[in-house]
Amino acid sequence: MIQHFHRELDKIKKMILSLSALVEERVHLAIISVMENDAEIALNIIKSDQEIDAREVEIEEECLKVIALHQPVAIDLRFLITVIKINSDLERIGDQAVNIAERVQVIAKQNPCDFVFDYTVMADKAQQMLHDSLDAFVNLDSDLAHRVIEMDDEVDRLQSDAYDQIKQAMEDKRDCLSYLINLLLVSRHLERLADHATNIAEEIIFLVEGEIVRHSDEKERKA
Repeated sequence: MIQHFHRELDKIKKMILSLSALVEERVHLAIISVMENDAEIALNIIKSDQEIDAREVEIEEECLKVIALHQPVAIDLRFLITVIKINSDLERIGDQAVNIAERVQVIAKQNPCDFVFDYTVMADKAQQMLHDSLDAFVNLDSDLAHRVIEMDDEVDRLQSDAYDQIKQAMEDKRDCLSYLINLLLVSRHLERLADHATNIAEEIIFLVEGEIVRHSDEKERKA
């Protein structure tokens, strides 16, 4: 019975790691589509969204089945709870990749505008946060997870800078409003992607250290 239980846990771990790799690939392609304004890559990302959704449901069902049948406790229960939460964040990251791809498709169809926003730094940081949060999960590295959380403020600042620059461009180039709104939405989706990577990092800390760190910044500000 115990051996069967651990086989089930190993199966779930392989499933979540497979989904992680798939989502990371989709994010990478979404960012390439932004940098190259490639509507074809964007379309492929949109078409593949159902695969991520199906895997997310499958993993959640497996976790709930194991909890119901084996009633795990301590670290095993924390592992399954963590997987359920990471699973949800991965699906939402996949949604953000699709959202970015949809904006690229709209931008590619519009008339050129002489305003260009460089997403390189913001996109690189968001991708790095996702990669590091997943590495932290694989290696049960809470120190790396803490560093991911610290990076979130950098992405927030970059998104704020993007908002300021694009808002100014909207005032100067009113004939490009639709184009600029879609640029702004891309920055928002990248920021949300980083937020979900932060959520994953927080769950790793819960798994490794048994500590819930969500909203800790708000608690410190109130104190």
